[in-house]
Amino acid sequence: MPHALTSPPAPAVPPAPFDAPAVTPLPPATDKTRLAHPPAKTIEEVSAEFERFKAHLASYLKPEEVDKIADAFVFSRAAHEGQFRSSGDPYISHPLAVAESLAEWHMDAQALCAALLHDVMEDTGVSKEELAQRFGQVTADLVDGVSKLEKVENQSWQEAQAENFRKMLLAMARDVRVILIKLSDRLHNLNTLDAVRPDKRRRVAKETLEIYAPIANRLGLNQLYRELQEISFRNLYPARYRVLSKAVKAARGNRREVVGKILDAIKDNLPINGIQAEVMGREKHVYGIYRKMREKHLSFSQVLDIYGFRIIVEDVGRCYLTLGVLHGLFKPVPGKFKDYIAIPKANGYQSLHTTLIGPYGTPVEMQIRTRQMHHVAEAGVASHWLYKDDSGASEIQQKTHKWLQSLLEIQSSSVDSAEFLEHVKVDLFPGEVYCFTPQGKILVLPRGATAVDFAYAVHTDIGHRCVACRINTELMPLRTELQDGDRVEIITAVNANPNPAWLSYVKSGRARSKIRHFLKTQHTEESAALGERMVTQALRSVGYALAKITTNQWERLLRLTGAKSKKEVLTDVGLGKQLPAIIAKQLTEGMEVDEDSDERSGSAIVIRGNEGSAVLLARCCRPIPGDPIVGILRKGQGLVVHTHDCKTIAKLRGERDGWVDVEWQPEAEHLFEVGIRIIAENRRGVLARVAAEISGNNADIMNVNLDDDRGLYSILQFSLQVTDRQHLARIMRSLRRLPEVVRIQRAREQ
Repeated sequence: MPHALTSPPAPAVPPAPFDAPAVTPLPPATDKTRLAHPPAKTIEEVSAEFERFKAHLASYLKPEEVDKIADAFVFSRAAHEGQFRSSGDPYISHPLAVAESLAEWHMDAQALCAALLHDVMEDTGVSKEELAQRFGQVTADLVDGVSKLEKVENQSWQEAQAENFRKMLLAMARDVRVILIKLSDRLHNLNTLDAVRPDKRRRVAKETLEIYAPIANRLGLNQLYRELQEISFRNLYPARYRVLSKAVKAARGNRREVVGKILDAIKDNLPINGIQAEVMGREKHVYGIYRKMREKHLSFSQVLDIYGFRIIVEDVGRCYLTLGVLHGLFKPVPGKFKDYIAIPKANGYQSLHTTLIGPYGTPVEMQIRTRQMHHVAEAGVASHWLYKDDSGASEIQQKTHKWLQSLLEIQSSSVDSAEFLEHVKVDLFPGEVYCFTPQGKILVLPRGATAVDFAYAVHTDIGHRCVACRINTELMPLRTELQDGDRVEIITAVNANPNPAWLSYVKSGRARSKIRHFLKTQHTEESAALGERMVTQALRSVGYALAKITTNQWERLLRLTGAKSKKEVLTDVGLGKQLPAIIAKQLTEGMEVDEDSDERSGSAIVIRGNEGSAVLLARCCRPIPGDPIVGILRKGQGLVVHTHDCKTIAKLRGERDGWVDVEWQPEAEHLFEVGIRIIAENRRGVLARVAAEISGNNADIMNVNLDDDRGLYSILQFSLQVTDRQHLARIMRSLRRLPEVVRIQRAREQ
């Protein structure tokens, strides 16, 4: 990885846009400023560094590819001429450092050219077409994927940040090299953060911990993942980093004897059992210690597994043989063994993990893997370029491709960039749980995932239709959190639909985005159906039928309103964005009215009570079948139904444009919520007797509150589910017969 470039600090500059490299602006003509003091490095020194870089490239690239990269360096150097980093280095030193980082993974010529050119579109005004003409379309697409969008006017910094992430992640879904370039870019920016203002330093470090480090982990880039975390932690919490680093150094000296004894025991016993292995000591990173202390509420002295060992052997069989030898030498800690070889992590990581009790009772973690697994563990998806004959790399490519495709699915279900970023952050959550389908297939889900997450991981339709689940053959609630090894069976129903309450406990980005997409689509469908009924009513009132409206009339209306389709017009009517009377007038303009037509009859819209989000029964008066009702169109809400004597609508009597004639369906088959208020004598058991009387009349109690206590009397507030006004009247008559009930009335408002 590139080293930090050190130089005298530059003068303070205004805040840079999201993820901008530390750049000092030029004059207004070029939007940058020249440094008043000599740079830390000369351009000649950077050019000499590139010549040494070329020598390294020649070890694995063809001469013509090296020449192409040299051409990209010359082009980028000329484009960035006169621009400097905040550290004082010539700006070209940054793209060169990014390219050097990628070359450690043996990336191809297209990616290295894109690394050298990754800021020219954003900072120098070079167009994508110019790059495509000179360096090829693929390189231009990579540079475009890494470049930020131009900030839209009136767009907040947070919105611009989310939109840039969305663009980058979608470009990554098309070509994973985009994110490899971006991660290397971020690493070099972190390594040179000392030259920028403290507020920007903290912002960049926080973004890295929340987004970039988890992406590196998701792609299996463990070495880069740890570097990003360590540097970000050091910049975000410098005092905590210093204290913990000092404590780790002190512990290192105290435990040297213990570590030495374990190392000697391993090296002596493995050859005796015919195992040739490479044994490496491993120290837990400072950020890893800090996170463990925070998550488990531990002090530093309670974090015992600071040290561990990594043992690399020849093949998988020797991994398990080594595990047996280690368990013979030291006692394993129960519950601390994980077999990531049989069940790899989602990012392709494979190893055996076990924790042993070493000398003096010190726990020590052991990781056992083959060399091939070690390559994949450290380089992740980049091992595809570093070790092209590595079968493990091809497997991680498949896993990465599957995850990238899931990003595209989430994108298609997300309305805006902020929502998309929220779903992606959920999927980057590092914890994992492994569950089985009834057929024995393993599914990897985020830690804390529920049966609903599992259902959506199997198939979107299974998620939409799930109503219950069996976990390890027992019926369990859908919100049950899954544990490693659970066998989950999802029970579905044909007419079931996603419940909005699921959003409060699902953990996976896929489940969350699919549920939201369904609910929004359902809202649109319901609104379109309601809009059609309202337009039909409006047409009937002037003597027309919707079925008689011709295609030409609809096309004329679409041109007039600017809508894209008939469904969009009807949806706007159902949502209250268009008035049905105006749409009816526009549709029938120029048509002759049939005075003898009977279309004017039956013009009221029938309310069934199950229209979902398209028809809202007002919460202020809670109408039920049998109540005289009126409807009013509210923009964005659709049709809101009130009782005719509701206080809320009394102020709106003069606004006739939004009113709609409505009536109840003659035989309502649904339950409606209604409130009653009871004043009862304050006797023992009165609440139980009232509740029993309500239940005896086939009504469900949704909620009950003891609203007040006035010594002799209590006020009881009930929310009930009834079929209609007659059902409510029967309940109230029964309650009046109770000797404790003094007064009972319907509660019109909540």
